[in-house]
Amino acid sequence: MPASARQRCHAVLAGLVTLATAAVVSLAAPTPARAADTWTETGSDRADPLTESQGLTSVEVPANSPNRYTGIGTIPLGVSSRGWNHVGDPDASYDGYYIEPYQRDSGNSKMFRVQAPGGAWSEYVHTLSAGEALNNSWAAISPDGQWMLSGEWGTMTRLLVFPTPGVNPATSPSANLPQASTVRLDHAVRDVQGCDFSGPTTLLCSSDDPEGSLFGLTKPLLRIDLSAAPNGTAAVSGHVTALRQLPLRSSCSGTFEAEGIDYDRRSGILRVIVVSPGFCVLTDSKTYKFSRS
Repeated sequence: MPASARQRCHAVLAGLVTLATAAVVSLAAPTPARAADTWTETGSDRADPLTESQGLTSVEVPANSPNRYTGIGTIPLGVSSRGWNHVGDPDASYDGYYIEPYQRDSGNSKMFRVQAPGGAWSEYVHTLSAGEALNNSWAAISPDGQWMLSGEWGTMTRLLVFPTPGVNPATSPSANLPQASTVRLDHAVRDVQGCDFSGPTTLLCSSDDPEGSLFGLTKPLLRIDLSAAPNGTAAVSGHVTALRQLPLRSSCSGTFEAEGIDYDRRSGILRVIVVSPGFCVLTDSKTYKFSRS
């Protein structure tokens, strides 16, 4: 075989080896980050404007416990009389600790009210860090129970991480509840009203964003994928994805308000409260149900 022919043959063989190697590497490579979840609406229940308009959570302990809701009508008089006049979206740990987030109209603190599995209540007050917003819209307990995430109103690129009050041994009702670390988001979010863990490093969040400029839609359901499980010692990053717009249906026209969110790992059901505009807040506000498809 002439030298030129051998060179052409070697070139072809080298090309085939390269393609074969690339195919093997491609098959062996890790699967790319999964595409955005598809959450399909499966039903709804009326949300009472006084007792079911702010937040909700499923409770695993004790067994067969009903879902719990928050609203202006669920705030105890002894709590509201001390200025804690707004309750946000609660959460419950897998071993039965239930936490409600509270805020005042002014001041430099926010409060988390905790009910232990045995029924006893306690209060944990957090003094705001420099630059921290006053509002206290939601709480989300990590699956290991040791860390609690919270957020701030407005356009934000972070979530706050606290030791879980009443669960983490570093907490005490008689001491300030400190911020432990931060989740740094790769995309701004606006007016987040609730988040819940759907896995060790995944959050599902309801946003009351009225503008739609961040993701191209208003009132989005968001997913935040964390780079690691929160551990309270170092910041982790969070990748934000908009999954869909929350349902905006009512007999009245006007501005809807997306509220709290809950993911029940036992059933795989996701629930989100959407409050109707105007007079219809009384008649057709809904807790919408979704399943992953």
